Amino acid sequence: MLALEISSMKQFMNQLLASETFDIFLLEEAVISTANTFTIDGHINQEFYYQDGQENTSLPSDSNGNPYDFRPWSEIRNLCFDLIKGKRTPLFFRFVLHLKPEKATALLTSRGFDIDPSQVKALVLNIRYDGSKAVLTTGTAFHTFVLSKEPDAIWDKALCQYLDQKGIGYEVL
Repeated sequence: MLALEISSMKQFMNQLLASETFDIFLLEEAVISTANTFTIDGHINQEFYYQDGQENTSLPSDSNGNPYDFRPWSEIRNLCFDLIKGKRTPLFFRFVLHLKPEKATALLTSRGFDIDPSQVKALVLNIRYDGSKAVLTTGTAFHTFVLSKEPDAIWDKALCQYLDQKGIGYEVL
């Protein structure tokens, strides 16, 4: 697990809400507190896509047709932007994002991960803003107990490299 404090809020918010930088993620949950508090549950209700015994092809899925459990960030980003934008800064927000499963598998496989990548349930990024600063925290969820901390280290290093590549400044806490 790694905690990073964002050094330039304006630049980070632009990358988060007005660009495709974080579109490699799925949204598990968003909580945004402005004049009201808005909560978005990113879990996809798959039964919505199966009506009258027929599958609707608009079910969000990866390139192999495997349905996602959560809504892609790219599909919810503009809604979050609309809730946050304005003259006043939000009191608080929290986003729980999961690296898309195909990206997580590719990352773990490319780094020579010695355990079957299917044991990793999710590579998670928590983004929390408290009214003055944003902190990004990484996490790894597993389907079963795993002794190895290698997936955590791979995810932490990959996220830092990604943020560096995108020009997002941070300090390790």
